[in-house]
Amino acid sequence: MKKALLIGLPIVAVVVAAGLTLASRSRGVEGIEVETESAARRHVVQTVTATGKVQPMIQVNISADVGAKITRLEVEEGEWVERGTLLVELDRERYLAAVESAEANLSAAQANANLARENMIKAEKDYVRTKELFDRNLESQSVLDSVYASAEVEKARHQSALDQGGQARAALRQARDDLAKTTIFSPMAGTVSKLNKEVGEIALGSQFQEDVIMVVSNLEGMEALVDIDENDIVSVSIGDEAEIEVDALPDVKLKGRVTEIANSAKSSGTGTTDEKTEFEVKIAIIDPVAELRPGMTASADIVTKVCEDCLSVPIQSVAVRTIEQLGAEPAGEGEEDARFVPDSEGFVEIVWIVADGRAEARQVKTGIQNETHIEVIDGLGEEDQVVIGNYRAISRDLKDGSIVSIGSGEEGEG
Repeated sequence: MKKALLIGLPIVAVVVAAGLTLASRSRGVEGIEVETESAARRHVVQTVTATGKVQPMIQVNISADVGAKITRLEVEEGEWVERGTLLVELDRERYLAAVESAEANLSAAQANANLARENMIKAEKDYVRTKELFDRNLESQSVLDSVYASAEVEKARHQSALDQGGQARAALRQARDDLAKTTIFSPMAGTVSKLNKEVGEIALGSQFQEDVIMVVSNLEGMEALVDIDENDIVSVSIGDEAEIEVDALPDVKLKGRVTEIANSAKSSGTGTTDEKTEFEVKIAIIDPVAELRPGMTASADIVTKVCEDCLSVPIQSVAVRTIEQLGAEPAGEGEEDARFVPDSEGFVEIVWIVADGRAEARQVKTGIQNETHIEVIDGLGEEDQVVIGNYRAISRDLKDGSIVSIGSGEEGEG
């Protein structure tokens, strides 16, 4: 009898287990289907992506310092010029006339100064003679005072004439300088990368606004000028390496290095939903190709951090939940759930792992990330089976302790 009971117990257990399984399936609790992957060490490179334009590292905007009509253009767009090459000549007639007028004014001022000097010398001699007569009581005090006053007036007139002569000389220097500026020479060796004016057009003087006649560039040194969002700029540093792609050269990837980061932001779309705050960053192109041209559209992936061998998981595996959303047991009064420590806003960064057929939430500390994976600094061990899909399960359905089943890897509906 006892032997029969011992034989029958396993049979009963199997029948009960089968019945429970069927009952569970009938209630739809056979487990949330998920896809898993082992946490592993990988090479993770964090990048910041930005777009902008290609431009020469050294370029000079050529504009006129004086306003006049362009009478000669000695170069064409794309032409190489040496330092000191004549680029532009402006109409000189008005400035020639100004020089002649200034020369005449200076001559007149010098003549007036000479006349004033002679009058001053005569007045000083008259005063000396009158003083001698006064000392011998042969002239009155009133006459001496009058002669002295006349001498002082002539001194003042002479000084005024000298000052007018100085002003006339300064005006002549200015007129000659303006005349010299009607011919413009190249300040550097380079290529005329842009030509904005033709003969007969008016070049505005820079005292009004910058009116660029042409641009001379050194095309041997090129850079990408890109805009980086304010949230990403804190990760970028001088010297960071970058990979640059140019739209016009789809099969070419260029190496670059960050050389300059703007200190001030520029904003666009202020007051609208499209408002953006960005910083300009210059990336020197280390290996420029001959096909590069100023103004080409470029995109750059700037390498901000590199982890050679770090524990990482797919980005979609990391979720942010509150403790209530995790389904964790509430802490007693005066106690804390040691497994989860929320941040100041009450959220916990977690990954789901699978152990013994159940989902377990693990709070993690994350580091750098690339397009597919994110570094896990703390909270996870190698070979832990991490839930990587489906998205709905990771972001919503899973609770701490949920029964799961390993599926085919097809991601569920969001």
